[in-house]
Amino acid sequence: MSIQDKIISDIKEAMKAKDQDKLRVLRSLKAKLMEKEISERKGGEAKLTDEQAVEVLMKAAKQRKESIDQFEDGGREDLAENEKKELKIIEAYLPEMMSEDEVRDVVKQKIEQLGASGMQDMGKVMGPLMGQLKGKADGSMVSRIVKEELGG
Repeated sequence: MSIQDKIISDIKEAMKAKDQDKLRVLRSLKAKLMEKEISERKGGEAKLTDEQAVEVLMKAAKQRKESIDQFEDGGREDLAENEKKELKIIEAYLPEMMSEDEVRDVVKQKIEQLGASGMQDMGKVMGPLMGQLKGKADGSMVSRIVKEELGG
């Protein structure tokens, strides 16, 4: 079952269970997935791959994380809590993310493989890494670890 099919199935379950919070988040995700599907369609009927669906979900999760930070900085814990609940629902559909230690190991290997030696090589390292870790690790964490490993 694809991610899209799972979300549609869970929308039906949330309706039956009268879980309004989950229903609202899932409908929002479904709309974002449909938007992406339409933008990807070029003449034919194209269903999103799970990889494309994960991109959409990661973007939604990132937006929630940014909102949580902003609400907490603004002293609005009530709104931050709501965003945290939504984030938890979204994360249930994402593949398991790599731990910081796992990402650090991959970063060290890539730096060694490319012969990178300093901050001037950050772009040279980040490009291939993000392709390799797409959907498996948070981009900001990867960037931070690369900076640390390159001595930035």
